[in-house]
Amino acid sequence: MKLLIVDDSLIVRNVIERNVRHPEITQIFQADNGMAALQIFNREGPELVTMDLTMPQLDGIGCLNEIQKSGRPASVLVISAINSHRTAMEAVANGACGFIVKPFTPQELTEAMNELVLHAHEHGAVS
Repeated sequence: MKLLIVDDSLIVRNVIERNVRHPEITQIFQADNGMAALQIFNREGPELVTMDLTMPQLDGIGCLNEIQKSGRPASVLVISAINSHRTAMEAVANGACGFIVKPFTPQELTEAMNELVLHAHEHGAVS
C-alpha cells in the first residue's frame, strides 16, 4: 500500500513518516499543500492519505473534495490542530474516514493508521 502524508509542516510530515509502522505500507510520499498532494495522488495512486486541514494553496477540505471527485478510492485520515467537533464532522462529510488531533502520541497514530488500513480494505481502496 502507498501512503501520502499531506501537511505544510515538514516536522509533522517527518514525525508521521517515522512513526508509521504497518507491514502493508510499502511506499510513503509527502506533500506540503493540497495542490502538490493532488499531483502526487494522481501520479502515484496512494490508497492511504493523511491530511492536514490548514495549508496554503489548497486546504485539506478542498483537497479531500478533489480526491473524492477523482473517483479513485482512497482512505483519508485527517490530522489537524483544529480540535472541534464541527471540523471533524465536516472532514468526515467530505470523505475522511478518521480524525486525530495534533499533537498526537505515537500510539494514537499507530491506532489511527491501523484503522485507516482496515478501512481501505473494507471500502475497496486496495485491490
